[in-house]
Amino acid sequence: MFVGRRSSMNGTASQRKRGKEAMKIETLFNVRGKTALITGGSRGLGEMIARAYVENGVKVYISPRKAEACADVARDLSSLGECVALPADLSTLSEIVRLAAELAARERKLDILVNNAGANWGASFADFPESGWDKVMVLNLKSAFFLTQRLLPLLKAAGRPDDYARVINIASIEGMRTSHLETYSYAASKSGVLHVTRMMAKNLAKNFIAVNAIAPGYFPSKMTRGLGEIEKADIMVHTPMKRWGETL
Repeated sequence: MFVGRRSSMNGTASQRKRGKEAMKIETLFNVRGKTALITGGSRGLGEMIARAYVENGVKVYISPRKAEACADVARDLSSLGECVALPADLSTLSEIVRLAAELAARERKLDILVNNAGANWGASFADFPESGWDKVMVLNLKSAFFLTQRLLPLLKAAGRPDDYARVINIASIEGMRTSHLETYSYAASKSGVLHVTRMMAKNLAKNFIAVNAIAPGYFPSKMTRGLGEIEKADIMVHTPMKRWGETL
């Protein structure tokens, strides 16, 4: 009886030690050896995210629509680690299916999915076209949902009770507020991303998959390059730190 109790106590101490190790910063944020897919990934926030993961030991796949740009960025990031180009036009379900199948042919699991690919469209309420509505809603919202759905087997293979697979949806502060910018479909799509993230998080947790969204402010990118001086000045008025986002 006494030996059994001592063994139990030693086991508890061992568990406490493992718990302490797991709570160290270098352990909590360690992503070395994981595999990630960043949709888009050839410019702006997507490229910044891909670069950060590569620099920290993640094998990264990027999937912008343009094959040449995809290859160029993958080549550049491969000087820092491992980055693979898998170009795809995620505005169509057939391309989503193809991308998921190509990734499954290369990897047995997927630790991190970043649904970053997106588009914007600005026009007055009276003139806003159906094409601008459909293009943005499909790429920003529909593709994030269906790509996650098609990659579910790989995400489930990666998820463990002590180390969940991760889905990170890129939303926007424009999905949380109203501004003077007449980007109706963009704001609606990003608001949709925020709510579908909540629903996905609730329903995928049982598979040890954590789903989160981030809502960035403004970063220099092709999407924000078209903003006029009045719009940029207004952004600064409502930005507490009076600066745009930037890479470190």
